[in-house]
Amino acid sequence: MTFILENFELFILILVRMSGFIYTAPLFSLRTVPVRVKAGLSVFLTLIIFYAIPFSAAEYTGTIGFAILVVKEAIAGALMGLFSNIAYHILAFAGQIMDMEIGFSMINQLDPVTRIRTSISANLYGYLILLLMIITNLHHYFLRAVMDSYQVIGLGEAMFPPNMYRLMVRFIIDYFIIAMRIVLPIFAAILVVNTILGILVKVAPQMNMFVIGMQLKIFVGLIIFYLILGLTPSVADYIFNEMKELLYAIIKIMRGS
Repeated sequence: MTFILENFELFILILVRMSGFIYTAPLFSLRTVPVRVKAGLSVFLTLIIFYAIPFSAAEYTGTIGFAILVVKEAIAGALMGLFSNIAYHILAFAGQIMDMEIGFSMINQLDPVTRIRTSISANLYGYLILLLMIITNLHHYFLRAVMDSYQVIGLGEAMFPPNMYRLMVRFIIDYFIIAMRIVLPIFAAILVVNTILGILVKVAPQMNMFVIGMQLKIFVGLIIFYLILGLTPSVADYIFNEMKELLYAIIKIMRGS
C-alpha cells in the first residue's frame, strides 16, 4: 500500500462522492448517527476503494476545472444516496393514511430519526423496516453498489441529463401504489365499518353513531393492524425493491445510458 502526492486529487474525488452518499443514504444518513461516525466511515471506505479499484488520472484544467469535478462527484454521490433513501418515506405516507382511517391522526409524535412529527403507525413501520434492513444486510448492498459505481461511472464522468425528472415521476407513481397496498387491509375494513354504521343510522336514528363509530373504528383498526403485522416482511420487500431499482436507475442515468 503506497500513496504518492499525485494521487491525492483522486483520493479527494473518491472521498467527495462517498461522503455525499453516506450523508444521504438509507441508515447511514440518520440524524441519530454522529457526524464524526459518518466522516470516519467515509474516509475508511475511501481508503478501501482507493487501493482496491484502479483509477486513471482525472482530466481537468486549472483550479476551476478541479472544483467542477469535485462538485460533480458530490452531486453524484448525493443523488445515489437520495434516490435509494427516498423510498423510505413511503412508510410515513402509508402510516398517516392508516392512522387517519383508524382515528389516530390527531396523535403525532416526534420521530427521532427524521426529526419531523409523524403518526404512531408511521413510526412503528419505520422502525420495523429499519430493523429488517439491518437484519437482511441491505446496507451492505448499498455500499457494494456505490463501490461498483466507480467502475461504471469514472471520476468526473457523471452526467446529469435533463430527463432525470422522469425518474422522480416514476417514483411518485410507485409512491402512491405501494402506500395504498400497505394501507389496503385497514382501508377495506374501515370501509365495511362505515357502511355498517351508515345502515345503522337509518335503522336506529336515535343511536349516537359518532360515539359508537369512533370506538368501533379504533377496535377494528387495531385488530386488523395486529393481523397484518405478520405481512411486514412483504412490505419490506416492496420498499427494498424500490430502493434498489431507484439506485440502479440513477446510476444508469448518470452513466449516460
